[in-house]
Formats: sequence, structure tokens, C-alpha cells
Amino acid sequence: MKCFIDLHIHSCLSPCAGEDMTPNNIVNMSVLKGLDIIGITDHNSAKNAFAVVEAGRRAGLVVVPGMELCTMEEVHLLCLFRNTDDLMAFQNIVYENLPRIQNREDIFGSQVIMNSLDEVTGFENILLAGACSLDIGSVVSLVRKLGGIVIPSHVDRNSFSLLNTLGAVPEEYGFIYLECTFGCNLESFLEKHPELEKYKFVKSSDAHFLGHILEPVVSVELPEKSIDALFYVLGGKGG
Repeated sequence: MKCFIDLHIHSCLSPCAGEDMTPNNIVNMSVLKGLDIIGITDHNSAKNAFAVVEAGRRAGLVVVPGMELCTMEEVHLLCLFRNTDDLMAFQNIVYENLPRIQNREDIFGSQVIMNSLDEVTGFENILLAGACSLDIGSVVSLVRKLGGIVIPSHVDRNSFSLLNTLGAVPEEYGFIYLECTFGCNLESFLEKHPELEKYKFVKSSDAHFLGHILEPVVSVELPEKSIDALFYVLGGKGG
């Protein structure tokens, strides 16, 4: 079956995300737009993941719990998990490796934590906008040990991307999929980077605002609408 996806969406927990990026607003907008599966991937934290997963369950939308981690090298990686327990185990390690810098709401905006009813339950005081002290290899190893998938974020961008920062996609990490922005002309991009033709690509919104969540334009063929089926297609532990 064809399933429409957007695997890179931020909630109001992420710095610079809209305050209306609440769990139910994200889910309802995704359903309204005709999506089947989304990923909730806040910067360096997963404290809103359970709320979005639960809101999605009520609405019949599959929500992949995840995180967009900024590594020591300042590379963004999408870290996707089968369930919130595995994600929270990963978050515990990430938080041990985040600099203890207090968020400045006047500069970066508030980092709002909510429950699945869109009620504010707290605020994250640690700045989530920076890099952690985990390197790329450590992140890849940790995520895969927890049964998750790592996809390098927006490789076509000139900032916080694996290609821009390292100048290449090292084969040692064993990536299968790379993410590019929705507006990327993949044909032209691969003409400039023919060494990347061996990889598969997924386009996502990197939405920080409701209007940026994708229309039903990016799809995958799955045997069923589920996280397990999605992980099977994306490559499982080798993703």
C-alpha cells in the first residue's frame, strides 16, 4: 500500500518552532493534509514524543518517535525509533552529553513540554539548539543498538549537513537512506554529487511551523501502515 510520509517534524519543544506546533495541531494538520505516517523529531530532546504518538494513535495517524540530534561535529542526524521506550533510553544518553547551557527565551524562544491533550506540563530549560558531545559514530552505534534508524538530515543544505561539514558521506557508517529537503532537485543534486547515487533518498519538510508540514507528495510502498513496515523498507538496523 502507498503511504504518504513526512519523517521530520518539530514540535513547540524545539527552539524556533512555532508555539502552535502542539501535539494535536501537528497530528490534526497531518491528517488534514492526508499523511499516513509522520516522524516527531525535536532538536536534541524527545520530551514531546509520547504526547504526539498518543495524539496520533487517537487520530489513526502513525507517529514515529524520534529526535534530530546535533552531533559533536555539528551534523544533524534523524534518529528514529520503533517505540518511545527505546527513544527515551537514547534521550537519557543524549542529555548526559548536552552542555548545561540555559535557554534564553528572548533569543531562542520557549521550549514547551506538553501532554497529549496540549496542556503545558513544563519547559525545557537546557538549550536544545547546540551540539552535544557525541560524535557521529557513537550516535549511529547507540541508535542501532536500540533498534533504531539513523538518516543524515538535509544533506543538500550548506549548514548542519553531513556533506557540507565532512565533505562526503563516509561509507563506514553504513547509511542506506539520506534525507534531502523537499525543494531539492534531486536530479541536479546528484549531477553535482554522483558519488551519492548509490544511496536512497527521502524528502521531508523539517517543519517548524504547521503550514510547512508536507502535503501528500512523498510516499513509500509498505505491506501495511505501521512503524515495523516502515523500518523494514528503510533498512532496519542497517538504516
